[in-house]
Amino acid sequence: MSAEHQNPLAGSDSVVTVEKVTELKRSDLYDLCDAAEAAIIDGGGFGWVTPPDREVMERYWKGVMAVPERTLVVGRLDGVIAGSAQLVRPTRNNEAQAFACNLTTSFVAPWARGHGMARKLTQAIIDEATNLGFGILNLDVRETQRAAITLYDHMGFTRWGTHPHYARAKGRTIAGHFYYKVLERPEEETEPQA
Repeated sequence: MSAEHQNPLAGSDSVVTVEKVTELKRSDLYDLCDAAEAAIIDGGGFGWVTPPDREVMERYWKGVMAVPERTLVVGRLDGVIAGSAQLVRPTRNNEAQAFACNLTTSFVAPWARGHGMARKLTQAIIDEATNLGFGILNLDVRETQRAAITLYDHMGFTRWGTHPHYARAKGRTIAGHFYYKVLERPEEETEPQA
């Protein structure tokens, strides 16, 4: 990890915690926006290439909390929100894919990296998906997110494909990788009885 990605204020005794959020306090919303902005500037903006205005960012996070199919998990470094990940469940009308959910918009602010937060956030999403009874967890990631790719590989996710034109940032086309993780043995398909 390079020096610019380490928090000079966080020592080796820093405490990383993760929690599922059911309500965003104003101070947590500020911290979440600050952390997301830092991640976007560093190139891991879960879709954004440049940080949006603060009002737009706050509306985004409030919107996440309002969507019933989304679960927000945040990571804290010494009590300050420094990262997050979301579990997205399929809509009720999507019966064919009701067994699968998605990990999305995962990030850790550059100043909080190197403390295992990304692994803890990912594990919290895996645990939540498993507890909800899902059998498959899907995700996608830009090829430029090398640390995330290494993490997903080490946590047992399977890369099943690459989209060569997944994203565009700063005038450059970026490939993206698609992953899944089996959370439980999928039921064997059976032939319909005649």
